[in-house]
Amino acid sequence: MTRTSGLLRMRILLADDHNMVRDALKSYIERLEPDARIVSAESFGAAYDEVQRDGEFALIILDLRMPGMDGLDGLRRMRERLPKVPIVIMSGGASHEDVRNAIDMGAQGFLPKTLTGPALVSAIRLIMAGEKFVPFGAVDAPAGDAGDADSHAPLTQREREVLQYLEKGWSNKEIARALELQEVTIKLHIRGICRKLGAKNRTQAALRAQEARLAH
Repeated sequence: MTRTSGLLRMRILLADDHNMVRDALKSYIERLEPDARIVSAESFGAAYDEVQRDGEFALIILDLRMPGMDGLDGLRRMRERLPKVPIVIMSGGASHEDVRNAIDMGAQGFLPKTLTGPALVSAIRLIMAGEKFVPFGAVDAPAGDAGDADSHAPLTQREREVLQYLEKGWSNKEIARALELQEVTIKLHIRGICRKLGAKNRTQAALRAQEARLAH
């Protein structure tokens, strides 16, 4: 069978507790990809029931804040149930740490609810092609200068580990391999480090860490 698009005849599970959001996203996708079949669920429990009834999904989209998600525990459960199906977290507002943790736990990407219809479908196509999607700015502070946003927040243990490698001059790929993480996750950690240290880039972050001995 010939396909003219990456989403043709693919079943997508869309779980969100807001009817208007579900209907709008379903409309966007079906208008741009008429042959894509969207299965809707209003809670994590309903989404999990759909998976148990018929796990033949090409993609699963889970709202971060809907009932039953319990933080990212819903992602963990769904990942255990369908280890080979790409799962995406969607949210109207998530912290940079939420996004990083979701990627660490196996999410294929993060979809802000502010994405336009065409951008949403483009992101889904990218994910279906095996890529991760984390839009620029998804982990940035909503207001103020990014360099100062978390200047008083302590570094997490993982951020300290990444920072130690930055001081050694390692590349993102090398750090990802050493920590057994995805390269996109390392990039997200570096953004958080730069924000907390008030640094404009990785080099400046490493220099500030050396001065303050933050990595030791």
